[in-house]
Amino acid sequence: MGHDVLVTQQNDGLGVLADRVWCRLRLDRLAGGRQAGYVIREDMLEHPDTVRSFRWIRWLLVAETVVGLTAIVVAVLLTRAGESLSWAVWFRSTVVLLITLTLYVFAWRAQLGYYWAYQRLRLFSRIFPIVTLIVAAIPGLYPFWMVIEQILFSVLMVGIGDVLTSDHMRATFPKPARR
Repeated sequence: MGHDVLVTQQNDGLGVLADRVWCRLRLDRLAGGRQAGYVIREDMLEHPDTVRSFRWIRWLLVAETVVGLTAIVVAVLLTRAGESLSWAVWFRSTVVLLITLTLYVFAWRAQLGYYWAYQRLRLFSRIFPIVTLIVAAIPGLYPFWMVIEQILFSVLMVGIGDVLTSDHMRATFPKPARR
C-alpha cells in the first residue's frame, strides 16, 4: 500500500498538512530506520477492531495529557501558595508532557499503518510504567500527590500496552520480513 493512499484516508486538512510536512522532512526514515517504509495492509488498517483500538489509544493519551497538565497545575498552585517544590517535581511534570506528545506522534503514524510507530508505541507502553513506578518508589523524591500522578500515568500506559498487544493488533501489525 503506497503512502499516497494513506494520506487520502485522513479526513481533516490539518492531518493532511501535518503528514505532508512530516514526509517532506523524511521523519519516518529518521524515526523508523530500516522499517520506515513498511506499512500494514489497508484492509487491516480499516478493520473495525483496528479503528476501535486506535480510538481507545487516543482516549488513553488524552487522559495521559490531563494527568500531566494536572501535575503542572498542582505544582504551580502549590508554589504560589508558598510551598517549595524540588527540581524533580518540575522535571517530572515537564517530561511526562513531552513523553505524551511523543506518544501522540507514534500513535498518529501507527494509525496510518507504519509498523515502526506501532513498535515504538508498544515498547514505550511497556518501559515507561516500569520506570515510572520504580522512580515513584524512591522515598522522599516526590510528594505524595506526585506519586499518585505517577501511578495514574503508569496505569494509563499499561492500558495502551494492553490495547497494542491484543491478538487483533499483533495480527494487524505483523513483523516485517528481514531483508
